[in-house]
Amino acid sequence: MAAESAPPFFSESIILLAASVVAVPLSKRLGLGSVVGYLAAGAAIGPFGFGFFGSGESVLDVAELGVVLLLFVIGLELDPKKLWRMRRDIFGLGTAQVVLTGLVLSGIALLIGTPRDAALVAGFGLALSSTAFALQILQERGQFSSAYGQRAFGILLLQDIAIVPLLAMVAILAPGSGASTSGEVFTEVVTILGAVAGVVLAGRYLASPLFLFLAASRAREVMLAAALLVALGSAGVMHAVGLSMALGAFLAGVLLAESSFRHTLEADIEPFRSLLMGLFFVAVGMTLNFQVLAENIWFVLGGVVVVMLVKGIFLWGLARITGSPITDAFRIAVTLPQGGEFAFVLFTAAVSFQIFDFQTANVLNAVVILTMIMTPVACLTLDLVAERLKEKGVENPVVESFEEAAPTVLVIGFGRFGMMVAQILTSEGLEITAIDNRPDRIADARKLGYRVYYGDATRSDVLAAAGAGKAALIAMCIENDQVMGKSIDLIRHGFPDARLFCRATDRAHAMELTRQGVDFQIRETFESSIAFGRAALEALGTPADRIQEIEEDVRRRDRERLELQLKQGIHAGSDRLHAVTPRQSHKAPNNPAGGPDT
Repeated sequence: MAAESAPPFFSESIILLAASVVAVPLSKRLGLGSVVGYLAAGAAIGPFGFGFFGSGESVLDVAELGVVLLLFVIGLELDPKKLWRMRRDIFGLGTAQVVLTGLVLSGIALLIGTPRDAALVAGFGLALSSTAFALQILQERGQFSSAYGQRAFGILLLQDIAIVPLLAMVAILAPGSGASTSGEVFTEVVTILGAVAGVVLAGRYLASPLFLFLAASRAREVMLAAALLVALGSAGVMHAVGLSMALGAFLAGVLLAESSFRHTLEADIEPFRSLLMGLFFVAVGMTLNFQVLAENIWFVLGGVVVVMLVKGIFLWGLARITGSPITDAFRIAVTLPQGGEFAFVLFTAAVSFQIFDFQTANVLNAVVILTMIMTPVACLTLDLVAERLKEKGVENPVVESFEEAAPTVLVIGFGRFGMMVAQILTSEGLEITAIDNRPDRIADARKLGYRVYYGDATRSDVLAAAGAGKAALIAMCIENDQVMGKSIDLIRHGFPDARLFCRATDRAHAMELTRQGVDFQIRETFESSIAFGRAALEALGTPADRIQEIEEDVRRRDRERLELQLKQGIHAGSDRLHAVTPRQSHKAPNNPAGGPDT
């Protein structure tokens, strides 16, 4: 029987996966990061390498969804208040970088004989950095939440916004293009504002109720489908009116940043984002034309040096002028000197509008790709210089940021027990993050002013998204013993530095938690029972010093009984239950030792 033909894109998928599996670990082993590995894999298997693919464009169309999901996840990590605090970095620092760098690079292009229109497109296209590339580097290094990481992100966000007027500039510069009528401009502006308003209203008033309804079904795959629908749907709306898809996804993420489902959404999206981002860089690598590179090698290498040097100088200077320390300014300069993925979009548009030819676009694309490859090298060089300075006694100033300190405590389970724990912790001014898997509890907690997020404690990705890796202490306040046991195993394996404080539902559970080696456990009714007994003795006229003696003795006997039970079983130490507390005066008690309590 003849073998059936393979499904579409099956062989190509095998080649993509195999190339990535080989190239990425090697690249990381060399200290260059995963992005360079993906680029190298794409260059090797692309049409200008071994030729397994005829073109990278078909892969790039799908892989661009990785950038969309990346911006959605980044948006989830930024609530609107924080975004407003970043407005100076976005609209001040970001605008200055794009305008000044674009003008200088355009001027250099004019000096070497490039026509004016082509020079403007090339200069401003090369002024843009790669959002996907830079954010991947920041996240791999764990620096996204640092002061310089946040400033770099502000610049990248402005660049994503800038692609809209830059594409309009290309259309205006096109040969034979006429000025749009005022009516057409007005219609376009109203359409864009309407699309943005629609995404904002839907994200603010429809998304959270939708996720609340779906969470009640406990169907994880439906929640995942809804998360992808929100991210891709908002991206599609923005794309339909001529805006960046990534910008639309980012806007949706920001609007959901304050919702109860933030951490679960981030954990659900993350595997798709990581896979598609890798595919995106592979597709970019496929576009590297080795023939064009060889024919224009000195021009391309010169372009790489000029672009990275000019962008680095402006980034460093603007960061210093706007208040960054010297070390942070250097880090920004070596993180964002590369060309970006939007440069490909801009250059393709320039070719279609006949501003410059396909050969010129290929040369510029080669410059962009090589600047991407050289960026991890620049970062590694800065790390080596910093290490040498440290060895010589020159310490880098450390900039503390609130984001790096939070969350201090992760509270898992927000019922009556967890809520009281949270109240104690916040009374000290500690920052907490709380998760629960019951939508009704989350809604009630929000009404009381607590920010509680939807999350499953048996998923390590959800725990990581909720901040378990940064937490100094994790408070396990859930009622289900089995769920707590699974969660403890995940935390011990994935987040071993966090201290574990656990709520025990009964004595047997307390014994199990002790065997699991948690840092602290307490039975949920023990302290309330002690307090209840103290109040009863006071009502019966027992002196306060005698009550204190009894409480200390009962606590001591309880500890001894628990130790015996751990060694001999649940029924061991029952004699510790029935002793009368001796009086400090050493008078003989009314009942012999071992008699029943009165």
